[in-house]
Amino acid sequence: MEKEQESYVNYYEIPYQEVIEKLTTDAEQGLSQTEVSQRYEQYGANELEAKPGKPWWLRLLLQFNDPLLYILLIAGAVKAFMESWTNAIVIWGVTVLNAVIGYVQEAKAESAIASLAKSVTTEATVLRDGKQVRVPSRELVPGDIVTIASGDKVPADIRLFKVTNLQVDESALTGESVPVEKSVSPLAGDTVLADRTNMCHAGSFVTSGQGSGVVVAIANATEVGKISKSMEESVTLTTPLTRKFAKFSKVLLYIILAIATFTLIVGVAQGQDLPTMFDAAVALAVSAIPEGLPAVVTITLAIGVNRMAARNAIIRKLPAVESLGSATVICSDKTGTLTENKMTVQRIDIADEHYVVSGTGYSPNGEIALAQHGSEEASITDGLNPALQECLMAGILCNDSWLEEKGGDWTVIGDPTEGALITVASKVGLNQSDVNKERRRLDAIPFESQYQYMATLHGGDSPIIYVKGSVEAILKRCSQEITLRGEKIPLQREVIEKSVEEMAAQGLRVLAFAKKEVDSNQKSVDHEDIQGELVFLGLQGMIDPPREEATKAVAACQSAGIQVKMITGDHVATARAIAQKMGIQKEGQVLALTGQQLEHMDKAKIVHNVEKGSVFARVAPAQKLQLVEGLQSQGEIVAMTGDGVNDAPALKQADIGIAMGQGGTEVAREASDMLLTDDNFASIEAAVEEGRNVYQNIRKAIAFLLPVNGGESMTILISALLVRDLPILAIQVLWLNMINSVTMTVPLAFEPKTAGLMQQPPRNPNEPLITGKLLRRIGVVSLFNWILIFGVFEWAEAVTGDIDLARTMAIQALVAARIIYLLSISQLGVGLVQFIRGNISGLANTSAIAVGILAAVALQILFSQVGLMNVLFETASLSWQQWLLCLLPMLPMIPTAMLANRIDPPNPKTATEN
Repeated sequence: MEKEQESYVNYYEIPYQEVIEKLTTDAEQGLSQTEVSQRYEQYGANELEAKPGKPWWLRLLLQFNDPLLYILLIAGAVKAFMESWTNAIVIWGVTVLNAVIGYVQEAKAESAIASLAKSVTTEATVLRDGKQVRVPSRELVPGDIVTIASGDKVPADIRLFKVTNLQVDESALTGESVPVEKSVSPLAGDTVLADRTNMCHAGSFVTSGQGSGVVVAIANATEVGKISKSMEESVTLTTPLTRKFAKFSKVLLYIILAIATFTLIVGVAQGQDLPTMFDAAVALAVSAIPEGLPAVVTITLAIGVNRMAARNAIIRKLPAVESLGSATVICSDKTGTLTENKMTVQRIDIADEHYVVSGTGYSPNGEIALAQHGSEEASITDGLNPALQECLMAGILCNDSWLEEKGGDWTVIGDPTEGALITVASKVGLNQSDVNKERRRLDAIPFESQYQYMATLHGGDSPIIYVKGSVEAILKRCSQEITLRGEKIPLQREVIEKSVEEMAAQGLRVLAFAKKEVDSNQKSVDHEDIQGELVFLGLQGMIDPPREEATKAVAACQSAGIQVKMITGDHVATARAIAQKMGIQKEGQVLALTGQQLEHMDKAKIVHNVEKGSVFARVAPAQKLQLVEGLQSQGEIVAMTGDGVNDAPALKQADIGIAMGQGGTEVAREASDMLLTDDNFASIEAAVEEGRNVYQNIRKAIAFLLPVNGGESMTILISALLVRDLPILAIQVLWLNMINSVTMTVPLAFEPKTAGLMQQPPRNPNEPLITGKLLRRIGVVSLFNWILIFGVFEWAEAVTGDIDLARTMAIQALVAARIIYLLSISQLGVGLVQFIRGNISGLANTSAIAVGILAAVALQILFSQVGLMNVLFETASLSWQQWLLCLLPMLPMIPTAMLANRIDPPNPKTATEN
């Protein structure tokens, strides 16, 4: 039994030292692992108690909440009133079966999507046993010492004891839209929640700065937990496509009712008795209802979500599955998405000297050498000049990351760029731990995209502020630079800018470094301290090579008619060099624009340039939003990647917002529709491919189901109007539409992607559910089905005189033809053609369709050969000769299916093979 946490209503009004003491923790060491385990056992997991979902019986009942099913329920009730109990029971039974199938499949789909959402865990930086570690937020306990920084989601209620320009968005909790600036001082006891500036509350977001604090409440004891003792995290399967189906169902309902009523009136007017015509009207209504289609759509979407997850793309909002198939532009960040995110410093420029660096990755193996007229022979590992040492020291000290070695493999814990700076210094013997001990950090300004720099204040004999950041941000704050001997001279801006251009032209990302000596009494640093009078130390150029798989993915997207645009904060020359290597271009050219250029453009010019441009460099977060809006104004469907706090508006505005799962902030994740677990552009291309496949499989389901409804409806309508016996009864229609159709259609949801899928242009998201081509396909196959049912029934009744036998043969002949039609639109049919030609690989991943066909055949045998089924569905057993006759319609279905495939090809580049 979990122990109830002590109320912390007074924690904000007492000094933080007392809070730390009260919770028996240590601000410098944190909790021990033993203490954490004990407290976890005592207080439980840091997660809000989920509100119980709807009971199973209510969810099952909601499956009947469908306009088309109302017709079936009413028809069954009227049959019962007329004492036709067998028909009533069968109609109700099939309706209940439809609800059960829908309930089971929807439950599975919701469970799968919910489990994927839970797999994306929020993490927190916590101090334990004197070391900072990243742990899942659910593992936090009261007394944990937590560090939060820009972009983090606050994991619990925290009493702050250290802040640096910390601002937190608490709008979800307090309604205050402006971020709150935080402090550490105690507050009055009557301070309202929105004014408790020394507290950070669970669920809020850090918008800038950083801070440290002690966890005082977790789970339901937090403020958000108090406000809502239980949280309901519902998973909805509603998407634009399913809403189109709902609208389509309502329209179809009115049409069905109108035609059924017309049939009833005309039949009675012609002298037919009311019960007979009511049977015809019910059969007509039932035949026109595609009962299995909603379940198939839901299943297909759920399968698409799981397939995307297997390819490192987790869908957070289901409509993104459909939107991905329509994407016309992908705006991608460069670092880590298009590139490997393994930075390596390759060049260092100090004063007038250029140094080259050997070695790759984060391994300390390699050396720094002085470049002499193109030569790299003058190694300097025997001794560092003061300028080079200062530049390397700045890279180590102005740094929040560190390296770890596991099994001989070096990895960076933190930012890859900072990892590269630690690595290059280690190649000349500068150890990060030793340097940090010598120059202990006193304070820091964390990197913020709007400032483009990071600064740290270090103690020692003479306190120094070290600054690193973009060349533009650093140079405008410098008045001097350092010589090789460590002397200060006026800043040579033109020389430095020339070096930057040379390095950027090589595809190197360039960081600038500077320092400022300050008064020995200074213990903190803020932005005003570094507005000017900095001493420039040098440049370090590093490269993050393009991912090989991302380069292939860019080519695949462009073949699919999807533009790829790079939007990055990097230098324009660096971005252009990477774009050229990866083939990111428009009409054979790489047009690169900078954020500064965009600033001087009006809206119309931005719209024009965003359409033509391939690379947008040094772009501010607000400009990303402008770029997305500009593309959307041109009718583009935009997928946008982002990882920072300020990327959230652009992610929300984009048709598909894509957040980084590894390097992304919690703010970006919350704003996104999709999450990349590997931060790899290739996974975006894979998700687009799966999105297209989902839509294609849904079209196949429509193309397969509706022609049967059309054929059945035409048969019953014409028979009723001609005052002839119905070739197929309402209960038999239900069997075909529910049992047979679902058995054969659900496997279409598992269809593998076709070879030509990514060679097709993006789908227009505004196209109707049933296009003109698809409608003509449905018409052709419906006509064939009508001729088949009517013809076989009339012939069999004339020959045998047994109406039940004639109806059974008509149904079995229809199912036999349907098998050929299913093969014509599925990958199994294509695979069989390839197999006949000697290529067995075409049959891969087509087992679902084969199983569906075999199951349908087995059920059809039971349908006609089992006595109980004969009674329930008014069928008759067939001889083997009659079975053979029922298989003959397979032959004329072949040219019919070929004609339908020419009208509306189901598979890109494979229609002629069907």
